[in-house]
Amino acid sequence: MGQSVRDITEEIVVPILSEMKLELVDIEYVKEGKSWFLRVYIDSDQGVDIEDCQTVSEQLSEKLDERDPIRQAYFLEVSSPGVERPLKSKQDFHEAVGKQVYISTYVHIDGYKTFEGTLLEFDEETVVVEFRERHRLKQATIPYEKIASARLAVTFN
Repeated sequence: MGQSVRDITEEIVVPILSEMKLELVDIEYVKEGKSWFLRVYIDSDQGVDIEDCQTVSEQLSEKLDERDPIRQAYFLEVSSPGVERPLKSKQDFHEAVGKQVYISTYVHIDGYKTFEGTLLEFDEETVVVEFRERHRLKQATIPYEKIASARLAVTFN
């Protein structure tokens, strides 16, 4: 069976990003309406700017044209994941310890399916989140495999 568009794109873009000292956050290949979109999300500790996105887009576009893994017309978009960056890997969870997160789960955990609060711990198997319910602080221990989605959360004081 052939490689997926996502896998081929990752194979091509990772060396480009390494050279620029950027990291790959996510790749999406989706159909919206009648159009296909290949979206590549990149980041770094210093953040990314429009020039970074443009450089990656140009280099990636050239390499994709050479390899030609996508038969139909599509739009290539390279951007930052933004301040509410998704947490996709265990490494992302490790880096998010001490930060505000939003987590949704496949099943109820302690009566909740969504948690917004501070990520206190991550031990590869479980995530511990401290959140506020009314005026009380609570903690939930969430099994990693029960997490449906997670992202950094922006809070306003």
